[in-house]
Amino acid sequence: MEETRSNIVAVLARIPVASIEAALPFYQRLAATDEVRAFAFGSVRLAWVGPFLLLESTDSVVPPRSATIIVRDVTLVVALVLADGGELVEGPMPGPNGRRLIARHPDGNVLEYIEQDRQAG
Repeated sequence: MEETRSNIVAVLARIPVASIEAALPFYQRLAATDEVRAFAFGSVRLAWVGPFLLLESTDSVVPPRSATIIVRDVTLVVALVLADGGELVEGPMPGPNGRRLIARHPDGNVLEYIEQDRQAG
């Protein structure tokens, strides 16, 4: 039987916080890492710490999404979502960490997908 490699690389829990600086030490200890990827997207500041994506919004609105999924190929996700009756809410488009997509699944859940950097994976 041929083994198929999953398109999903990782799942990030989206954690809205009032202050990234205040929340960061706890999530670093919880994830047992000092590595933090901090960046901004629109009015939202983000910090990627292990399996957590901390979100701080300057306008108090963090877009609702069930999770952020890191994938090898966003194009495969587009095909699956559309084939099963879901819809593309945003993208695919470039983002601060690679091509990204917001999709509404056929069951109504909204998820963000980010394509893994091809050099990293």
